[in-house]
Amino acid sequence: MPDNDATIRIKVWDPWIRIVHWVLVGLLGGLWWSAETGRMDLHMTLGHCVLALLLFRLAWGFIGSETARFRAFLRSPLAAIGHLRHLFHRAPDTEIGHNAAGGWMVLLLLLVLLTQAGTGLFADDLIFTRGPLAAHVPGAVSDWATFIHIRNFNLILVLAALHVLAVLLYALGRGQDLVRPMVTGVKRLPARLAGHAPRLGSPLLAVLLLAMAGAAAWGISRLG
Repeated sequence: MPDNDATIRIKVWDPWIRIVHWVLVGLLGGLWWSAETGRMDLHMTLGHCVLALLLFRLAWGFIGSETARFRAFLRSPLAAIGHLRHLFHRAPDTEIGHNAAGGWMVLLLLLVLLTQAGTGLFADDLIFTRGPLAAHVPGAVSDWATFIHIRNFNLILVLAALHVLAVLLYALGRGQDLVRPMVTGVKRLPARLAGHAPRLGSPLLAVLLLAMAGAAAWGISRLG
């Protein structure tokens, strides 16, 4: 008789997703610190690094590993709500990648980060710091971008706090550790899912996309 409680280790997250995730966490801390202490040259450099990672993540979301692809984890809003209704029901983790609610959180975080990076390119504080594209748009557009850039960071902080809270609730309410897999890339899942291990993207393709994203961000930074 098969053991319904048996679990196995399945590689669900490739190194590229994990690198982007944790480096973005560090960069956001550096961006906040550099802005608060007036180190705007560093702030802009870190912002360009964020842009490069986001460009890579967008591309990887279409042609990368199965669990990184948007079509694999973006489900209907009703599915996300249904998933959250069972947040405090302890159950074994059966999700190969992002769950229905987590997929929408990923999308929201990417959107607000892209907004932050994009508006930063056009922002101008009229004192010391001007984004590389600020001189190429009317002053009113630059002013609007500066306004959004400043306020949007608060939204990033709110979503980041909600993300951390969700991780804690999953640990306490469902008994599921979401942090370890994002460090190791491996989840312990029911043995019946052994045949559903995701296809991971090509390392060569990932390096090529990272190089292209870095070159694009560097090229944009030189426009100013």
